[in-house]
Amino acid sequence: MKSKMQRRDFLMAAPTAAWALAQTAKGVEPQPAIPQPAKLNSRIVLEPFNYQGVRLRQSQWQEQYQTARDFYFNIPDDDILQGYRAAAGLPAPGKPLGSEWRSQMSPRASWCQANSTTVFGQWLGGMSRMYRATSDTAMRDKAVYLLTEWGKTVQPNGDCGHNGPVFDKLASGLVDMYEYIGSREAMALLEKVTDWASRTFNRARTPANPRQYMGQPNEWYKLSEHLWRAYQLTGNPMFKSFAEVWLYPAYWDKFADTSAPASGVYGLHAYSHVNTFSSAAMTYGATGDPKYLRIIKNAYDFLQNTQCYATGGFGPHERLMEPNGNLGRSLEFRFDSFETVCGSWAAFKMSRYLQQFTGEARYGDWVERLLYNGIGAALPLAPGGKNFYYSDYRMGGGMKVYRWDKFTCCSGTLILGLTDYHNQIYFKDANALYVNLYLPSEVTWSRPDGEVVLVQDTRYPEDETSMLSMQLRRSMNFPLKLRIPGWSNDVSLRLNGEPLNVACTPGTWATIQRAWAPGDRVEIRIPLRLRYQPIDQQHPQRVAVMRGPVVLVLEQHYHEAAFRLPENEDDLSKWLVADTPPGVFRVKPPDGGRVNSRFWPFYMVEEVTPYYMYLDVNKLPFVLS
Repeated sequence: MKSKMQRRDFLMAAPTAAWALAQTAKGVEPQPAIPQPAKLNSRIVLEPFNYQGVRLRQSQWQEQYQTARDFYFNIPDDDILQGYRAAAGLPAPGKPLGSEWRSQMSPRASWCQANSTTVFGQWLGGMSRMYRATSDTAMRDKAVYLLTEWGKTVQPNGDCGHNGPVFDKLASGLVDMYEYIGSREAMALLEKVTDWASRTFNRARTPANPRQYMGQPNEWYKLSEHLWRAYQLTGNPMFKSFAEVWLYPAYWDKFADTSAPASGVYGLHAYSHVNTFSSAAMTYGATGDPKYLRIIKNAYDFLQNTQCYATGGFGPHERLMEPNGNLGRSLEFRFDSFETVCGSWAAFKMSRYLQQFTGEARYGDWVERLLYNGIGAALPLAPGGKNFYYSDYRMGGGMKVYRWDKFTCCSGTLILGLTDYHNQIYFKDANALYVNLYLPSEVTWSRPDGEVVLVQDTRYPEDETSMLSMQLRRSMNFPLKLRIPGWSNDVSLRLNGEPLNVACTPGTWATIQRAWAPGDRVEIRIPLRLRYQPIDQQHPQRVAVMRGPVVLVLEQHYHEAAFRLPENEDDLSKWLVADTPPGVFRVKPPDGGRVNSRFWPFYMVEEVTPYYMYLDVNKLPFVLS
């Protein structure tokens, strides 16, 4: 018996329809619709908009996205494909990515000097998501061309030359092209190369070794996530069987019953061991085993309680830290405080899975911190493949600088992380619309009773308010839910200028249930109190100065007299006075002394500008006089 297409199935088929229409417009015979198999039993409580229906409006974050989009679009296709074509014995015009920067000081001038496997799959995925989010047909066509030409280099037996870490990235890109562009070719290639990998990959699953924290044996513990996604989209049992090979009980089970594991996790490679929790999340989504949901919930609390800086970053020297004060001590000598772009992407995914599977607002707090202080504070990609890699939080002062070699892993995750802005702002369920982030944007939400367009106008986090306007054709009754940050106090709401008596409990959703009329306006005010954020329990007076979700850094003036921060954070509002541009504060000690230094939002700091992020409240910072 045939059943009616469910709403979720329809949405899954949407990219195929869009692809077919686009191909018809170009005079290309459209491919038949991708068959939609019976979906896995869904555990989803909240749905993101899956890169569709959300538009970024003018802001620093929209400009950051657009700048990156233009950079990726303008990378020559022949350069991206050169190494693959040369290895396959095909004509190989172009030059290796980043090769012009090679020198005796840096013989490995580019991570992509042999071929682009380090980033290729993620670039395909990012381009596909850009198309889905913004209808960017030029970027879609670039991804399709790259896929087709790369497919010619795959050997008949499926050997694509990708080992564990880059096979994971390749799979993610091919799944994205299938889901967001509707490319049958991408799924056919994924089936071909997965069959090869399932026959040839070493299945030893050697647990990661803290003494070999980078270059783990193929980083196999990241492989399950996108294989589960492929299975969910196609129902092909090959993907399910291969995903099950790469489960990671030796590590995951450390978090099955606790958020404070005694051993077995410290010293491990930080980024990949946060990223692996996305595989645990998809294992929960595929199997329904509640153990995997407990694992990712406990792991999140572990990271927030013991591993994260005020920025939301983690992993000095790319390691997970034992909670014995090592995180605070690392500020005294490590410049490589946080693998910023990759780490932000891993956290974005983990937080989004947690919100999807639990419906809890609190998991949006990590995304918010990293949006402003992590990937959102990164330097842009620069000519030749220069990319930002490490954030520097040292006590002696830090600077933002580019990585010494080019086209690193961070140039692969950047396109994904910035495009994910579209997927983190709003969520929905069958009845309600959720506002997770306060960014200038709009969302179009299709409901059985009509279409809702919500426009968000805000200068947050430089200003304390965001205005949300309803654009409706007629009155509609549904709940609007707004995330109340866990760090906040005294959040308030107004409807059409009048105060609303709605609970605004930190770490939860504030719910407004009403029949909405066209033109209704909701204003949320989130007081941006200045406060201290200690680095860890062992260093309670080693603090970052925060305003709301934003880390403020002290600009360095090498010939200026040093000063101590006030002992009591309640006195910060007396020491710091608003300056220009908005969000900047000038130091003005209450004793009348003059200090020319200012505190800036970390995201405003430019290249090679010295700053202090962490200061000891009871000590003078290190200043040359």
